[in-house]
Amino acid sequence: MPGRETSGCHHVHMLGGRSIQFARVFGIRIGVDPSWFFVLFLIIWSLSGYYGDNDGPFPDESGKAFALAVVSALLFFGSVLLHELGHALEARRSGIGIAGIDLWMFGGVAKMERDTRSAGEEFRVAAAGPLVTLLIAAACFGAVTLLEGSGAATDSARFDAGGSEVVAVLGYLTSINILLLVFNLIPGFPLDGGRIARAIAWKITGDRTRATRFAGTLGRGFSFLLLGLGAYLFLVGDVFSGIWFAIIGMFLGQAARSAVAQTELTSRIEGLSVSDVMDAEPVAVPDELTADRAYEDFFLRYGWPWFPVVDADGHLAGMVTRESVEGIPEPLRATETVASVMASDPGDAESSLRVDQDEPLESLLGREGLVRLGAVLAVDREGRLRGIVSSDDVRRALQGSAATI
Repeated sequence: MPGRETSGCHHVHMLGGRSIQFARVFGIRIGVDPSWFFVLFLIIWSLSGYYGDNDGPFPDESGKAFALAVVSALLFFGSVLLHELGHALEARRSGIGIAGIDLWMFGGVAKMERDTRSAGEEFRVAAAGPLVTLLIAAACFGAVTLLEGSGAATDSARFDAGGSEVVAVLGYLTSINILLLVFNLIPGFPLDGGRIARAIAWKITGDRTRATRFAGTLGRGFSFLLLGLGAYLFLVGDVFSGIWFAIIGMFLGQAARSAVAQTELTSRIEGLSVSDVMDAEPVAVPDELTADRAYEDFFLRYGWPWFPVVDADGHLAGMVTRESVEGIPEPLRATETVASVMASDPGDAESSLRVDQDEPLESLLGREGLVRLGAVLAVDREGRLRGIVSSDDVRRALQGSAATI
């Protein structure tokens, strides 16, 4: 690792791929996991039947039914995105960095760079998403009432099916957001309801880890209920719903166990910052150095696959790999500079090479740069390179903290 130690390092590859970025909202990276496309297809297929079958609002109008299904599915995921933005913006307001928001098979997830630090903070962040969903459902319900009159709000058949294309879509969005709200408020960790339950238990006990174990137990309990419901539906002939509930149950149980383990892990390094474990004497390549000198003085000398690159004032400019330097034809290496072949920092918090030296160490757990490259680069408030934190540094901190517990 580029630092004081001279032992070599190797690339650590991520298990699985990154989500596909399609937008930025309020500076937050929005991505979609490949599994999202599969679920999008299923929802469109299901809604095409909902709108176009004999009991739907537009029987025998397959073209219109398909178009409405596509619009409804996209608006549904738009509702999920707004739900996650509610979490993300409240977390930001509490000083928690957001690595990004991903839409995937089971909805969406706002990826916070650290856990909440108080019961009140946990409650506010957890409740923000359901509050947004409630507002969306109320707005859609109100719009249907205005468009169709008060009778539409009390006639369930008309409300579900709708008397026009707009009302049909709004009726679906009302129903699906109410369902989303109810599901998310199930008091099982890591669902929003489970996080609210954790906040309450945290407030009562004053112990985050103990509260997390309690909420995780609730989550595993509800996962067994969903598995049982899935098995029942499968046995009575509703195969698709049975399998779907079983998958959700298995996911909820696994997520609850993982969340509890993650909390217990982060509690071991609570109070440690990046600067406490970083190598404070990093080896960096000047951006104006020629490629031939970089190759001989750094890559051949140290044997490492990559180095951080700094400008004349010590500001982190990016990173350069041995592969990129070797890709320059030898006759040109004496004139090409490192700046011409270095990889610039991508900028988004999820995959950024850099981390503030004053950030809590727990913010590095699961960070893509640490997983992908085996290290992240610690900078000060002005962006000057101050150190390097490797995955081994984090592992030693966790082991050392565990030994003192």
